[in-house]
Amino acid sequence: MTNDTTKGQGIARGLTNYGDPAFSRYLRRSFASSMGYSREMLDRPIVGIAHAASGFNNCHRHFPEMIEAVKRGVLASGGLPVEFPTISLGEVFLTPTSLKFRNLMSMDVEEMVRAQPMDSVVLLGGCDKTVPAQLMGAISAGLPAIQLVAGPMSTGRHKEHRLGACTDCRRFWQQFRAGEIDQQEIDTVERKLASTAGTCAVMGTASTMASLTEAMGMMPAMGAGIPAVSADRLRMAEDTGRIAMGLIGSDLTPARIMTEQAIENAVTVLLALGGSTNAVLHLAAIAGRAGLPLDLRRLNELSDRTPVLVDLKPTGDYYMEDLHYAGGIPAVMRELRDLLHLDARTITGETIGDRIEAAEDWVDRRVIRPASDPIRETGGLVALYGNLAPNGAILKRSAADPKLFEKEARVIVFSSLEDLSQRIDDPDLDVTADDMLVLQNAGPTSGAAMPEAGYLPIPKKLARQGIKDMVRISDARMSGTAYGTIVLHVSPDAASGGPIGLLRSGDRVRLSVKDRSIEVLVGAEELAARREGHTPQRATAERGYAKLYAEEILQAERGCDFGFLVGTPVQTAGD
Repeated sequence: MTNDTTKGQGIARGLTNYGDPAFSRYLRRSFASSMGYSREMLDRPIVGIAHAASGFNNCHRHFPEMIEAVKRGVLASGGLPVEFPTISLGEVFLTPTSLKFRNLMSMDVEEMVRAQPMDSVVLLGGCDKTVPAQLMGAISAGLPAIQLVAGPMSTGRHKEHRLGACTDCRRFWQQFRAGEIDQQEIDTVERKLASTAGTCAVMGTASTMASLTEAMGMMPAMGAGIPAVSADRLRMAEDTGRIAMGLIGSDLTPARIMTEQAIENAVTVLLALGGSTNAVLHLAAIAGRAGLPLDLRRLNELSDRTPVLVDLKPTGDYYMEDLHYAGGIPAVMRELRDLLHLDARTITGETIGDRIEAAEDWVDRRVIRPASDPIRETGGLVALYGNLAPNGAILKRSAADPKLFEKEARVIVFSSLEDLSQRIDDPDLDVTADDMLVLQNAGPTSGAAMPEAGYLPIPKKLARQGIKDMVRISDARMSGTAYGTIVLHVSPDAASGGPIGLLRSGDRVRLSVKDRSIEVLVGAEELAARREGHTPQRATAERGYAKLYAEEILQAERGCDFGFLVGTPVQTAGD
Protein backbone atom coordinates (compact mmCIF):
# COMPACT_ATOMS: atom_id res chain seq x y z
CA MET A 1 0.00 0.00 0.00
CA THR A 2 1.13 3.50 -0.79
CA ASN A 3 -0.45 6.47 0.87
CA ASP A 4 0.25 10.16 1.17
CA THR A 5 -2.34 12.47 2.70
CA THR A 6 -0.60 15.43 1.08
CA LYS A 7 -2.09 14.14 -2.20
CA GLY A 8 -5.55 14.89 -0.90
CA GLN A 9 -7.18 17.66 -2.88
CA GLY A 10 -9.74 18.53 -0.22
CA ILE A 11 -12.18 21.30 -1.04
CA ALA A 12 -10.64 21.75 -4.50
CA ARG A 13 -11.45 18.22 -5.60
CA GLY A 14 -13.83 17.94 -8.56
CA LEU A 15 -14.51 21.62 -8.96
CA THR A 16 -17.86 22.73 -10.34
CA ASN A 17 -17.21 23.83 -13.91
CA TYR A 18 -17.91 27.49 -14.60
CA GLY A 19 -15.25 27.69 -17.31
CA ASP A 20 -12.76 29.30 -14.89
CA PRO A 21 -11.13 26.87 -12.39
CA ALA A 22 -9.70 29.67 -10.24
CA PHE A 23 -13.15 31.25 -9.93
CA SER A 24 -14.67 27.81 -9.13
CA ARG A 25 -12.21 27.31 -6.27
CA TYR A 26 -12.74 30.86 -5.02
CA LEU A 27 -16.54 30.48 -5.07
CA ARG A 28 -16.52 27.09 -3.36
CA ARG A 29 -14.23 28.29 -0.56
CA SER A 30 -16.41 31.37 -0.13
CA PHE A 31 -19.55 29.29 0.36
CA ALA A 32 -17.69 26.84 2.63
CA SER A 33 -16.59 29.81 4.74
CA SER A 34 -20.24 30.56 5.46
CA MET A 35 -20.28 27.36 7.53
CA GLY A 36 -17.65 28.80 9.84
CA TYR A 37 -14.60 26.90 8.58
CA SER A 38 -11.23 28.55 9.09
CA ARG A 39 -8.67 28.89 6.31
CA GLU A 40 -6.59 26.18 8.01
CA MET A 41 -9.50 23.74 7.95
CA LEU A 42 -10.29 24.43 4.31
CA ASP A 43 -6.69 23.58 3.39
CA ARG A 44 -6.99 20.09 4.89
CA PRO A 45 -7.77 16.84 3.04
CA ILE A 46 -11.41 15.82 3.39
CA VAL A 47 -12.88 12.58 4.68
CA GLY A 48 -16.53 12.21 3.73
CA ILE A 49 -18.88 10.42 6.12
CA ALA A 50 -21.74 8.89 4.13
CA HIS A 51 -24.41 7.94 6.64
CA ALA A 52 -27.86 6.38 6.44
CA ALA A 53 -29.60 7.84 9.48
CA SER A 54 -33.35 8.39 9.33
CA GLY A 55 -36.37 8.71 11.55
CA PHE A 56 -37.64 5.63 9.72
CA ASN A 57 -34.61 3.56 10.70
CA ASN A 58 -34.59 2.44 14.33
CA CYS A 59 -31.31 0.55 13.86
CA HIS A 60 -29.49 3.82 13.16
CA ARG A 61 -30.83 6.10 15.89
CA HIS A 62 -27.42 6.28 17.58
CA PHE A 63 -25.65 7.51 14.43
CA PRO A 64 -25.26 11.15 15.56
CA GLU A 65 -22.95 9.99 18.36
CA MET A 66 -21.07 7.65 16.02
CA ILE A 67 -20.59 10.41 13.46
CA GLU A 68 -19.04 12.65 16.12
CA ALA A 69 -16.63 9.85 17.03
CA VAL A 70 -15.58 9.43 13.39
CA LYS A 71 -15.00 13.17 13.19
CA ARG A 72 -12.71 13.01 16.23
CA GLY A 73 -10.55 10.43 14.49
CA VAL A 74 -10.34 12.47 11.30
CA LEU A 75 -9.57 15.74 13.09
CA ALA A 76 -6.92 14.10 15.27
CA SER A 77 -5.21 12.90 12.09
CA GLY A 78 -5.16 16.30 10.42
CA GLY A 79 -8.18 16.00 8.15
CA LEU A 80 -11.50 17.74 7.73
CA PRO A 81 -14.51 15.44 8.27
CA VAL A 82 -17.67 16.28 6.34
CA GLU A 83 -20.80 14.23 6.88
CA PHE A 84 -23.53 13.85 4.31
CA PRO A 85 -26.74 11.83 4.23
CA THR A 86 -27.83 9.29 1.66
CA ILE A 87 -31.01 7.29 1.32
CA SER A 88 -31.70 5.22 4.44
CA LEU A 89 -33.41 1.82 4.22
CA GLY A 90 -35.20 0.87 7.42
CA GLU A 91 -36.08 -2.77 6.84
CA VAL A 92 -39.60 -2.92 8.25
CA PHE A 93 -40.67 0.60 7.24
CA LEU A 94 -40.55 0.21 3.45
CA THR A 95 -43.10 -1.01 0.95
CA PRO A 96 -43.18 -3.21 -0.99
CA THR A 97 -39.74 -4.27 0.31
CA SER A 98 -36.37 -2.74 1.15
CA LEU A 99 -34.60 -4.79 -1.54
CA LYS A 100 -36.37 -2.77 -4.22
CA PHE A 101 -34.55 0.35 -3.00
CA ARG A 102 -31.10 -1.15 -2.33
CA ASN A 103 -29.93 -0.32 -5.86
CA LEU A 104 -31.32 3.21 -5.57
CA MET A 105 -29.32 3.72 -2.38
CA SER A 106 -26.21 2.31 -4.05
CA MET A 107 -26.60 4.83 -6.86
CA ASP A 108 -27.03 7.63 -4.31
CA VAL A 109 -23.83 6.57 -2.53
CA GLU A 110 -21.89 6.21 -5.79
CA GLU A 111 -22.92 9.54 -7.23
CA MET A 112 -22.54 11.60 -4.04
CA VAL A 113 -19.12 10.13 -3.31
CA ARG A 114 -18.05 10.89 -6.85
CA ALA A 115 -19.69 14.32 -7.16
CA GLN A 116 -18.69 15.92 -3.84
CA PRO A 117 -15.17 16.95 -2.79
CA MET A 118 -13.67 14.22 -0.60
CA ASP A 119 -10.42 12.28 -0.65
CA SER A 120 -11.71 9.17 1.12
CA VAL A 121 -15.02 8.14 2.62
CA VAL A 122 -16.39 6.38 5.70
CA LEU A 123 -19.52 4.35 4.94
CA LEU A 124 -21.79 4.31 8.00
CA GLY A 125 -24.66 1.82 7.72
CA GLY A 126 -26.07 -1.22 9.41
CA CYS A 127 -29.68 -2.16 8.67
CA ASP A 128 -29.95 -5.05 6.24
CA LYS A 129 -29.70 -3.44 2.79
CA THR A 130 -27.68 -0.36 3.74
CA VAL A 131 -24.28 -2.05 4.01
CA PRO A 132 -24.47 -3.88 0.67
CA ALA A 133 -25.80 -0.71 -0.96
CA GLN A 134 -22.86 1.27 0.41
CA LEU A 135 -20.31 -1.34 -0.68
CA MET A 136 -21.85 -1.57 -4.15
CA GLY A 137 -21.81 2.21 -4.54
CA ALA A 138 -18.28 2.52 -3.18
CA ILE A 139 -16.93 -0.08 -5.60
CA SER A 140 -18.46 1.79 -8.50
CA ALA A 141 -17.26 5.20 -7.27
CA GLY A 142 -13.65 4.03 -6.97
CA LEU A 143 -12.62 6.27 -4.05
CA PRO A 144 -10.75 4.83 -1.03
CA ALA A 145 -13.46 3.80 1.45
CA ILE A 146 -13.92 2.01 4.76
CA GLN A 147 -17.09 0.51 6.25
CA LEU A 148 -18.39 1.23 9.74
CA VAL A 149 -21.52 -0.54 10.96
CA ALA A 150 -24.15 0.22 13.57
CA GLY A 151 -23.47 -2.87 15.67
CA PRO A 152 -26.06 -5.30 17.02
CA MET A 153 -28.81 -4.55 19.53
CA SER A 154 -28.44 -5.83 23.04
CA THR A 155 -30.92 -8.49 24.10
CA GLY A 156 -34.03 -7.93 26.22
CA ARG A 157 -35.89 -10.14 28.70
CA HIS A 158 -39.41 -11.53 29.01
CA LYS A 159 -40.01 -13.76 32.03
CA GLU A 160 -37.39 -16.50 31.74
CA HIS A 161 -36.76 -15.75 28.05
CA ARG A 162 -33.86 -13.80 26.59
CA LEU A 163 -35.16 -11.83 23.61
CA GLY A 164 -33.49 -10.62 20.44
CA ALA A 165 -35.07 -9.25 17.29
CA CYS A 166 -36.14 -10.87 15.17
CA THR A 167 -35.84 -14.64 15.55
CA ASP A 168 -37.64 -14.50 18.88
CA CYS A 169 -40.39 -12.36 17.36
CA ARG A 170 -41.06 -15.21 14.91
CA ARG A 171 -40.91 -17.81 17.65
CA PHE A 172 -43.50 -16.01 19.78
CA TRP A 173 -45.68 -15.18 16.76
CA GLN A 174 -45.73 -18.86 15.82
CA GLN A 175 -46.85 -19.67 19.38
CA PHE A 176 -49.55 -17.01 19.12
CA ARG A 177 -50.84 -18.41 15.82
CA ALA A 178 -50.90 -21.88 17.36
CA GLY A 179 -52.96 -20.61 20.30
CA GLU A 180 -50.21 -21.31 22.84
CA ILE A 181 -50.03 -17.70 24.11
CA ASP A 182 -52.73 -15.01 24.24
CA GLN A 183 -53.05 -11.48 22.88
CA GLN A 184 -51.88 -9.87 26.11
CA GLU A 185 -48.63 -11.82 26.14
CA ILE A 186 -47.83 -11.20 22.47
CA ASP A 187 -48.41 -7.48 23.09
CA THR A 188 -45.97 -7.61 26.01
CA VAL A 189 -43.35 -9.41 23.93
CA GLU A 190 -43.80 -6.84 21.15
CA ARG A 191 -42.61 -4.07 23.47
CA LYS A 192 -39.52 -5.99 24.61
CA LEU A 193 -38.08 -7.49 21.41
CA ALA A 194 -36.09 -4.49 20.16
CA SER A 195 -34.82 -2.81 23.29
CA THR A 196 -31.81 -0.75 22.11
CA ALA A 197 -30.36 0.95 19.06
CA GLY A 198 -28.57 -1.30 16.61
CA THR A 199 -29.32 -4.09 14.19
CA CYS A 200 -31.05 -7.41 14.88
CA ALA A 201 -29.35 -9.27 17.70
CA VAL A 202 -29.18 -12.61 15.86
CA MET A 203 -27.32 -13.83 12.76
CA GLY A 204 -29.83 -12.16 10.46
CA THR A 205 -28.95 -10.28 7.32
CA ALA A 206 -27.52 -7.21 9.06
CA SER A 207 -25.21 -9.23 11.31
CA THR A 208 -24.29 -11.52 8.43
CA MET A 209 -23.34 -8.63 6.14
CA ALA A 210 -21.38 -6.93 8.91
CA SER A 211 -19.49 -10.18 9.49
CA LEU A 212 -18.81 -10.73 5.80
CA THR A 213 -17.66 -7.13 5.37
CA GLU A 214 -15.09 -7.78 8.09
CA ALA A 215 -14.17 -11.09 6.46
CA MET A 216 -13.57 -9.28 3.16
CA GLY A 217 -11.26 -6.82 4.91
CA MET A 218 -13.38 -3.69 4.46
CA MET A 219 -13.39 -2.86 8.18
CA PRO A 220 -10.96 -3.37 11.07
CA ALA A 221 -10.77 -6.67 12.95
CA MET A 222 -13.62 -7.11 15.48
CA GLY A 223 -15.59 -4.34 13.79
CA ALA A 224 -18.65 -6.45 13.00
CA GLY A 225 -19.89 -7.49 16.41
CA ILE A 226 -19.29 -4.70 18.92
CA PRO A 227 -22.72 -3.97 20.46
CA ALA A 228 -24.30 -0.74 19.30
CA VAL A 229 -24.54 0.61 22.86
CA SER A 230 -20.94 -0.19 23.83
CA ALA A 231 -18.32 2.51 24.26
CA ASP A 232 -16.10 0.25 22.17
CA ARG A 233 -18.40 0.96 19.22
CA LEU A 234 -17.55 4.67 19.56
CA ARG A 235 -13.85 3.90 19.87
CA MET A 236 -14.13 1.81 16.70
CA ALA A 237 -15.80 4.78 15.00
CA GLU A 238 -12.97 7.09 16.07
CA ASP A 239 -10.37 4.61 14.82
CA THR A 240 -12.25 4.32 11.54
CA GLY A 241 -11.85 8.06 11.06
CA ARG A 242 -8.09 7.75 11.57
CA ILE A 243 -7.87 4.86 9.11
CA ALA A 244 -9.87 6.82 6.53
CA MET A 245 -7.26 9.57 6.74
CA GLY A 246 -4.54 7.01 6.13
CA LEU A 247 -6.29 5.82 2.99
CA ILE A 248 -5.91 9.18 1.25
CA GLY A 249 -3.50 8.87 -1.64
CA SER A 250 -3.44 5.06 -1.36
CA ASP A 251 -4.39 2.41 -3.90
CA LEU A 252 -6.78 0.69 -1.46
CA THR A 253 -10.00 1.36 -3.33
CA PRO A 254 -12.87 -1.05 -2.57
CA ALA A 255 -12.28 -3.01 -5.79
CA ARG A 256 -8.73 -3.73 -4.65
CA ILE A 257 -9.98 -5.08 -1.32
CA MET A 258 -13.12 -6.93 -2.45
CA THR A 259 -11.34 -9.19 -4.92
CA GLU A 260 -12.39 -12.65 -6.07
CA GLN A 261 -10.32 -14.13 -3.21
CA ALA A 262 -11.91 -11.82 -0.63
CA ILE A 263 -15.41 -12.65 -1.84
CA GLU A 264 -14.64 -16.37 -1.66
CA ASN A 265 -13.40 -15.83 1.89
CA ALA A 266 -16.73 -14.14 2.63
CA VAL A 267 -18.68 -17.08 1.21
CA THR A 268 -16.68 -19.48 3.37
CA VAL A 269 -17.36 -17.42 6.49
CA LEU A 270 -21.04 -17.15 5.51
CA LEU A 271 -21.26 -20.94 5.39
CA ALA A 272 -19.51 -21.33 8.74
CA LEU A 273 -21.84 -18.81 10.36
CA GLY A 274 -25.00 -20.43 9.02
CA GLY A 275 -25.71 -16.89 7.90
CA SER A 276 -28.55 -15.24 6.03
CA THR A 277 -29.63 -16.43 2.59
CA ASN A 278 -29.89 -12.74 1.64
CA ALA A 279 -26.10 -12.58 1.79
CA VAL A 280 -25.92 -14.69 -1.37
CA LEU A 281 -27.87 -11.98 -3.24
CA HIS A 282 -25.77 -9.19 -1.80
CA LEU A 283 -22.42 -10.88 -2.42
CA ALA A 284 -23.47 -11.56 -6.01
CA ALA A 285 -24.33 -7.88 -6.44
CA ILE A 286 -21.07 -6.73 -4.81
CA ALA A 287 -19.08 -9.13 -6.97
CA GLY A 288 -20.94 -7.96 -10.06
CA ARG A 289 -19.99 -4.34 -9.38
CA ALA A 290 -16.36 -5.48 -9.31
CA GLY A 291 -16.80 -7.32 -12.60
CA LEU A 292 -16.61 -10.70 -10.86
CA PRO A 293 -18.93 -13.72 -10.91
CA LEU A 294 -20.48 -15.43 -7.90
CA ASP A 295 -20.98 -19.00 -9.07
CA LEU A 296 -23.62 -20.88 -7.04
CA ARG A 297 -22.06 -24.20 -8.06
CA ARG A 298 -18.83 -22.98 -6.50
CA LEU A 299 -20.86 -22.13 -3.38
CA ASN A 300 -21.86 -25.80 -3.23
CA GLU A 301 -18.22 -26.87 -3.48
CA LEU A 302 -17.30 -24.54 -0.63
CA SER A 303 -20.32 -25.68 1.40
CA ASP A 304 -19.28 -29.32 1.13
CA ARG A 305 -15.92 -28.56 2.75
CA THR A 306 -16.90 -25.82 5.23
CA PRO A 307 -18.25 -26.73 8.69
CA VAL A 308 -20.83 -24.71 10.62
CA LEU A 309 -18.97 -23.41 13.65
CA VAL A 310 -21.10 -20.63 15.17
CA ASP A 311 -24.02 -21.38 17.50
CA LEU A 312 -26.19 -18.28 16.99
CA LYS A 313 -29.88 -17.85 16.50
CA PRO A 314 -31.84 -18.49 14.33
CA THR A 315 -30.08 -21.85 14.03
CA GLY A 316 -28.51 -22.01 17.50
CA ASP A 317 -28.80 -20.62 21.02
CA TYR A 318 -26.72 -17.43 21.25
CA TYR A 319 -26.77 -13.82 20.03
CA MET A 320 -24.46 -11.49 18.14
CA GLU A 321 -23.13 -9.83 21.28
CA ASP A 322 -22.13 -13.30 22.49
CA LEU A 323 -20.20 -13.95 19.27
CA HIS A 324 -18.30 -10.71 19.75
CA TYR A 325 -17.25 -11.50 23.29
CA ALA A 326 -16.50 -15.10 22.29
CA GLY A 327 -13.73 -13.98 19.94
CA GLY A 328 -15.58 -12.50 16.99
CA ILE A 329 -14.95 -13.00 13.30
CA PRO A 330 -11.15 -13.31 13.71
CA ALA A 331 -11.69 -16.37 15.93
CA VAL A 332 -14.05 -17.89 13.37
CA MET A 333 -11.58 -17.26 10.56
CA ARG A 334 -8.76 -18.80 12.56
CA GLU A 335 -10.70 -22.06 12.64
CA LEU A 336 -11.16 -21.77 8.86
CA ARG A 337 -7.57 -20.77 8.07
CA ASP A 338 -6.93 -23.84 5.88
CA LEU A 339 -9.93 -22.91 3.71
CA LEU A 340 -9.20 -19.19 3.29
CA HIS A 341 -7.09 -17.03 1.02
CA LEU A 342 -4.78 -15.77 3.75
CA ASP A 343 -2.94 -13.29 1.51
CA ALA A 344 -6.09 -11.25 0.81
CA ARG A 345 -5.50 -7.59 1.67
CA THR A 346 -7.48 -5.60 4.24
CA ILE A 347 -8.33 -1.94 4.54
CA THR A 348 -5.99 -1.62 7.53
CA GLY A 349 -2.98 -2.79 5.52
CA GLU A 350 -2.39 -6.26 6.89
CA THR A 351 -3.46 -9.51 5.26
CA ILE A 352 -6.22 -11.80 6.49
CA GLY A 353 -3.49 -14.18 7.61
CA ASP A 354 -1.92 -11.39 9.67
CA ARG A 355 -5.28 -10.69 11.33
CA ILE A 356 -5.75 -14.31 12.25
CA GLU A 357 -2.30 -14.46 13.83
CA ALA A 358 -2.96 -11.27 15.80
CA ALA A 359 -6.31 -12.46 17.20
CA GLU A 360 -6.62 -13.28 20.89
CA ASP A 361 -6.09 -16.93 21.77
CA TRP A 362 -9.07 -17.24 24.12
CA VAL A 363 -12.34 -18.34 22.52
CA ASP A 364 -15.68 -19.19 24.12
CA ARG A 365 -16.25 -22.65 22.71
CA ARG A 366 -19.93 -22.59 23.59
CA VAL A 367 -20.38 -20.01 20.83
CA ILE A 368 -17.52 -20.69 18.38
CA ARG A 369 -16.78 -24.37 17.98
CA PRO A 370 -13.39 -25.68 16.85
CA ALA A 371 -13.14 -27.03 13.31
CA SER A 372 -12.37 -30.42 14.84
CA ASP A 373 -15.75 -30.44 16.62
CA PRO A 374 -18.19 -28.47 14.45
CA ILE A 375 -21.92 -27.99 14.92
CA ARG A 376 -22.32 -29.65 11.54
CA GLU A 377 -19.75 -30.96 9.09
CA THR A 378 -20.98 -29.00 6.07
CA GLY A 379 -21.92 -25.39 5.40
CA GLY A 380 -25.19 -23.71 6.23
CA LEU A 381 -26.33 -23.00 2.65
CA VAL A 382 -26.71 -25.01 -0.55
CA ALA A 383 -27.76 -24.12 -4.08
CA LEU A 384 -30.31 -26.34 -5.79
CA TYR A 385 -30.83 -26.82 -9.52
CA GLY A 386 -33.41 -28.61 -11.64
CA ASN A 387 -36.29 -28.09 -13.99
CA LEU A 388 -38.04 -26.00 -11.32
CA ALA A 389 -34.98 -23.77 -10.84
CA PRO A 390 -32.81 -23.84 -14.00
CA ASN A 391 -30.72 -20.91 -12.75
CA GLY A 392 -30.64 -22.06 -9.15
CA ALA A 393 -32.37 -21.73 -5.80
CA ILE A 394 -31.07 -21.48 -2.23
CA LEU A 395 -31.81 -23.60 0.86
CA LYS A 396 -30.52 -22.74 4.32
CA ARG A 397 -29.97 -26.28 5.54
CA SER A 398 -28.56 -25.15 8.87
CA ALA A 399 -32.01 -23.72 9.67
CA ALA A 400 -33.97 -26.65 8.24
CA ASP A 401 -35.22 -30.06 9.36
CA PRO A 402 -32.95 -32.79 7.93
CA LYS A 403 -35.93 -35.18 7.87
CA LEU A 404 -37.32 -33.05 5.02
CA PHE A 405 -34.12 -32.92 2.93
CA GLU A 406 -35.05 -35.89 0.72
CA LYS A 407 -38.73 -35.61 -0.06
CA GLU A 408 -41.28 -36.01 -2.82
CA ALA A 409 -44.71 -34.54 -2.19
CA ARG A 410 -47.81 -32.86 -3.52
CA VAL A 411 -47.65 -29.06 -3.75
CA ILE A 412 -50.25 -26.52 -2.65
CA VAL A 413 -49.75 -23.44 -4.82
CA PHE A 414 -50.47 -19.81 -3.91
CA SER A 415 -50.40 -17.57 -6.97
CA SER A 416 -49.49 -14.37 -5.12
CA LEU A 417 -49.03 -12.82 -1.70
CA GLU A 418 -52.68 -11.78 -1.78
CA ASP A 419 -53.75 -15.34 -2.54
CA LEU A 420 -51.55 -16.59 0.30
CA SER A 421 -53.06 -14.09 2.74
CA GLN A 422 -56.61 -15.01 1.76
CA ARG A 423 -56.30 -18.80 1.86
CA ILE A 424 -53.47 -19.89 4.18
CA ASP A 425 -55.68 -20.01 7.27
CA ASP A 426 -58.86 -21.17 5.56
CA PRO A 427 -60.04 -24.19 7.59
CA ASP A 428 -61.19 -25.77 4.30
CA LEU A 429 -57.76 -25.49 2.67
CA ASP A 430 -56.82 -28.89 1.23
CA VAL A 431 -53.43 -29.27 2.89
CA THR A 432 -51.64 -31.82 5.07
CA ALA A 433 -48.35 -31.73 6.91
CA ASP A 434 -46.84 -33.94 4.21
CA ASP A 435 -47.47 -31.38 1.45
CA MET A 436 -45.15 -28.68 0.16
CA LEU A 437 -46.30 -25.04 0.03
CA VAL A 438 -45.41 -22.99 -3.07
CA LEU A 439 -45.62 -19.20 -3.45
CA GLN A 440 -45.49 -17.72 -6.96
CA ASN A 441 -45.05 -14.15 -8.21
CA ALA A 442 -43.00 -12.88 -5.31
CA GLY A 443 -39.67 -12.68 -7.17
CA PRO A 444 -37.62 -9.68 -8.31
CA THR A 445 -39.61 -8.98 -11.49
CA SER A 446 -43.00 -9.22 -9.75
CA GLY A 447 -44.97 -6.33 -8.35
CA ALA A 448 -44.01 -7.59 -4.90
CA ALA A 449 -40.30 -7.01 -5.76
CA MET A 450 -38.97 -10.07 -3.90
CA PRO A 451 -39.99 -9.46 -0.27
CA GLU A 452 -39.02 -11.61 2.69
CA ALA A 453 -42.17 -13.66 2.19
CA GLY A 454 -40.54 -17.05 1.60
CA TYR A 455 -41.13 -17.89 5.25
CA LEU A 456 -44.68 -18.95 4.45
CA PRO A 457 -46.68 -19.40 7.64
CA ILE A 458 -47.71 -22.88 8.62
CA PRO A 459 -51.46 -23.09 7.89
CA LYS A 460 -53.24 -22.33 11.15
CA LYS A 461 -55.09 -25.65 11.24
CA LEU A 462 -51.73 -27.46 11.00
CA ALA A 463 -49.99 -25.14 13.47
CA ARG A 464 -52.67 -25.98 16.04
CA GLN A 465 -51.88 -29.66 15.49
CA GLY A 466 -48.28 -28.94 16.53
CA ILE A 467 -46.72 -28.83 13.04
CA LYS A 468 -43.60 -26.64 13.20
CA ASP A 469 -42.07 -27.07 9.74
CA MET A 470 -42.97 -27.93 6.15
CA VAL A 471 -41.11 -27.64 2.87
CA ARG A 472 -41.88 -24.21 1.44
CA ILE A 473 -40.78 -23.09 -2.03
CA SER A 474 -40.86 -19.62 -3.58
CA ASP A 475 -39.11 -17.07 -5.77
CA ALA A 476 -39.11 -14.72 -2.76
CA ARG A 477 -36.51 -14.18 -0.03
CA MET A 478 -36.71 -14.79 3.69
CA SER A 479 -35.33 -12.87 6.63
CA GLY A 480 -31.98 -14.04 7.92
CA THR A 481 -33.68 -14.26 11.30
CA ALA A 482 -36.10 -16.95 10.06
CA TYR A 483 -35.81 -20.73 10.10
CA GLY A 484 -37.40 -23.74 8.44
CA THR A 485 -37.04 -26.00 5.40
CA ILE A 486 -37.47 -23.23 2.88
CA VAL A 487 -36.35 -23.13 -0.77
CA LEU A 488 -35.83 -19.52 -1.88
CA HIS A 489 -34.66 -17.36 -4.79
CA VAL A 490 -36.04 -19.82 -7.35
CA SER A 491 -34.75 -18.52 -10.70
CA PRO A 492 -36.00 -17.51 -13.17
CA ASP A 493 -38.86 -16.15 -11.13
CA ALA A 494 -42.51 -16.69 -11.99
CA ALA A 495 -43.17 -13.14 -13.16
CA SER A 496 -40.44 -13.38 -15.81
CA GLY A 497 -41.79 -16.70 -17.12
CA GLY A 498 -39.82 -19.12 -14.94
CA PRO A 499 -41.04 -22.71 -14.50
CA ILE A 500 -42.20 -22.06 -10.93
CA GLY A 501 -45.03 -20.02 -12.46
CA LEU A 502 -46.33 -23.13 -14.25
CA LEU A 503 -46.89 -25.16 -11.09
CA ARG A 504 -50.44 -26.09 -10.10
CA SER A 505 -51.81 -27.43 -6.86
CA GLY A 506 -51.66 -31.21 -6.96
CA ASP A 507 -48.38 -31.37 -8.92
CA ARG A 508 -45.59 -33.31 -7.28
CA VAL A 509 -42.12 -31.94 -6.58
CA ARG A 510 -38.99 -33.83 -5.58
CA LEU A 511 -36.45 -32.11 -3.29
CA SER A 512 -33.02 -33.66 -2.79
CA VAL A 513 -30.46 -31.76 -0.76
CA LYS A 514 -28.06 -34.66 -1.27
CA ASP A 515 -28.28 -34.30 -5.05
CA ARG A 516 -28.63 -30.48 -4.90
CA SER A 517 -31.79 -30.77 -6.98
CA ILE A 518 -35.37 -29.60 -7.10
CA GLU A 519 -37.60 -31.08 -9.81
CA VAL A 520 -41.24 -30.79 -10.74
CA LEU A 521 -42.54 -34.24 -11.67
CA VAL A 522 -44.64 -33.11 -14.60
CA GLY A 523 -43.83 -34.20 -18.14
CA ALA A 524 -42.09 -31.84 -20.53
CA GLU A 525 -45.02 -31.92 -22.93
CA GLU A 526 -47.49 -30.94 -20.22
CA LEU A 527 -45.24 -28.11 -19.06
CA ALA A 528 -44.89 -26.89 -22.66
CA ALA A 529 -48.67 -26.94 -23.06
CA ARG A 530 -49.10 -24.95 -19.85
CA ARG A 531 -46.58 -22.41 -21.06
CA GLU A 532 -48.54 -21.87 -24.25
CA GLY A 533 -51.54 -20.68 -22.30
CA HIS A 534 -49.62 -18.81 -19.59
CA THR A 535 -49.00 -15.06 -19.40
CA PRO A 536 -46.28 -14.10 -16.90
CA GLN A 537 -47.19 -11.29 -14.50
CA ARG A 538 -44.04 -9.18 -14.87
CA ALA A 539 -44.48 -5.79 -13.21
CA THR A 540 -44.48 -2.64 -15.29
CA ALA A 541 -44.43 1.02 -14.35
CA GLU A 542 -44.97 4.31 -16.16
CA ARG A 543 -42.50 6.60 -14.46
CA GLY A 544 -39.72 7.20 -11.97
CA TYR A 545 -37.64 4.69 -10.11
CA ALA A 546 -40.34 2.02 -10.40
CA LYS A 547 -39.97 2.16 -14.20
CA LEU A 548 -36.17 1.94 -13.97
CA TYR A 549 -36.48 -0.99 -11.58
CA ALA A 550 -38.96 -2.84 -13.77
CA GLU A 551 -36.79 -2.47 -16.86
CA GLU A 552 -33.35 -3.18 -15.39
CA ILE A 553 -33.71 -5.64 -12.48
CA LEU A 554 -31.68 -8.84 -12.82
CA GLN A 555 -32.51 -12.28 -11.45
CA ALA A 556 -31.46 -13.59 -8.04
CA GLU A 557 -28.32 -15.40 -9.15
CA ARG A 558 -26.99 -12.05 -10.41
CA GLY A 559 -27.75 -10.32 -7.14
CA CYS A 560 -30.87 -8.43 -8.27
CA ASP A 561 -28.69 -5.53 -9.33
CA PHE A 562 -29.48 -3.40 -12.37
CA GLY A 563 -27.92 -4.55 -15.62
CA PHE A 564 -26.40 -1.17 -16.45
CA LEU A 565 -24.59 -0.97 -13.07
CA VAL A 566 -22.73 -4.26 -13.43
CA GLY A 567 -19.20 -4.14 -14.77
CA THR A 568 -15.59 -3.27 -14.16
CA PRO A 569 -15.29 -0.46 -11.59
CA VAL A 570 -12.93 2.48 -11.45
CA GLN A 571 -9.67 1.23 -9.91
CA THR A 572 -8.22 4.51 -8.72
CA ALA A 573 -9.67 7.61 -7.18
CA GLY A 574 -9.12 9.85 -10.18
CA ASP A 575 -9.32 13.62 -10.03
